[in-house]
Amino acid sequence: MEDRSRKMLINGQWMESLSGKQIALKSPATGETIAHMAYGGREEAIMAIEAAHDAFADWSTTPAKERSAYLLKIVQLMQENKADLAHMISLEMGKPIREARGEVDIAIDYVQWYAEEAKRVYGDLVPSNSKTKRILVVRQPVGVTAAITPWNFPLSMVTRKIAPALAAGCTVILKPAKQTPGSAILFFELMEKAGLPKGVANLVLGNAGEIAEAFTSSSYVKKITFTGSTEVGKQLLNQASHQVKRVSMELGGHAPFIVFPDADLEKSVEGLIASKFRNSGQTCICTNRVYVHTSIIEPFSRLLKQKIEKMVMGNGLREDVDLGPIVDRVGLQKIEEQVQDSLDRGAKLLSGGRIRTDGELGKGYFYEPTILVDVDDEMRVAYEETFGPVVPILPFETEQEVLEKANHTPFGLAAYFYTKDLGRTIRMYEGLEYGIIGANDPIPTTVQAPFGGFKESGIGREGGYYGMEGFLETKYVSLGF
Repeated sequence: MEDRSRKMLINGQWMESLSGKQIALKSPATGETIAHMAYGGREEAIMAIEAAHDAFADWSTTPAKERSAYLLKIVQLMQENKADLAHMISLEMGKPIREARGEVDIAIDYVQWYAEEAKRVYGDLVPSNSKTKRILVVRQPVGVTAAITPWNFPLSMVTRKIAPALAAGCTVILKPAKQTPGSAILFFELMEKAGLPKGVANLVLGNAGEIAEAFTSSSYVKKITFTGSTEVGKQLLNQASHQVKRVSMELGGHAPFIVFPDADLEKSVEGLIASKFRNSGQTCICTNRVYVHTSIIEPFSRLLKQKIEKMVMGNGLREDVDLGPIVDRVGLQKIEEQVQDSLDRGAKLLSGGRIRTDGELGKGYFYEPTILVDVDDEMRVAYEETFGPVVPILPFETEQEVLEKANHTPFGLAAYFYTKDLGRTIRMYEGLEYGIIGANDPIPTTVQAPFGGFKESGIGREGGYYGMEGFLETKYVSLGF
């Protein structure tokens, strides 16, 4: 990493924290220190907010075609630096390098999509009841935007927020997760190389509480966009409510995966593996509960066991690895506690169930791919989000029963089901109280579709033209003459 890659970017200047404080960035695969990052707080956040505020007047009035051109230049630079971006993702959070490359591709797609959407922000001329009036509806950028992103998709979550904000004419301040600042830093270096005017995009690193409080208390910040836990999202909503800021929240999930008796067994097992074990189970939309019809639960479980026991665990930088590490020790311990709770309450291990402490795996935070059977609704894995490679299998008998169980949660982000019955498919996608439905599709997310949840899983949508809405205000003009 270059020297400036340890720093924040505020008003076009790469800088250390004002206190000079740094924190060590460690590899979750090896435990080794891979870099030291600047650790700022409230003061640096205020500097970044002021820079974004000062830059807003010019950026918001920059023609859409010019904003689009900046974004397309960023796309070009990202394509030229794909290998470095993927390596950083895998190094920082352990994701297998093949998945990291896929994330880079998605991140690029977001920037490219919004480069085009920048030119498609339209208004309306509404028919008037008066001959001497015209009714105009125009769209304008909401203003300075503060974005807070998670560690599990350290590049694509950044571009999914920053690209539409810039396309709409907003200026931004980003606070990335403390575990994965390097991916964001590389992206900001590329934005700088693309010639983005100073102050338009700012990067702050450090104390999450102090930085978030600066975001929510500043009158300059008009919009907060956050991806993370429901608990933190509620805190930010409360803080932002004092100034009635615009907010977008992509929060926690507890996705059900339902397998009906007519489903293709092979495809449903492969689908579950794709949904559950991507990123070692550390995604907000990954499967958390698996409901399998009683008539096929045994062959389904056997086939799943056969397949996951062939998966290769290890350092994500290796090309042959299927499962990387858990991001940190706290996450590893939570998985262990959730699995132990299930076993204490009567569940049985079909496969896995251990923290790996042997050999090279013992140096990092690795948990075996795990299958739990004889799970019931009172066990923590049945109602708490599990960020790890754990599959709890629960039986069901009827369509109505499983629909009620799937919806019996405060979360509503993603849900999956497998069936060949068209009528059942329609009933299920209409009845499931979730923002994203994968019907015979384990990976439904795509840049052109709206991403977001029902209930406590969030507010607003990201992706597609829907993702521009949160960065635009609607203004009505009554023009008399």
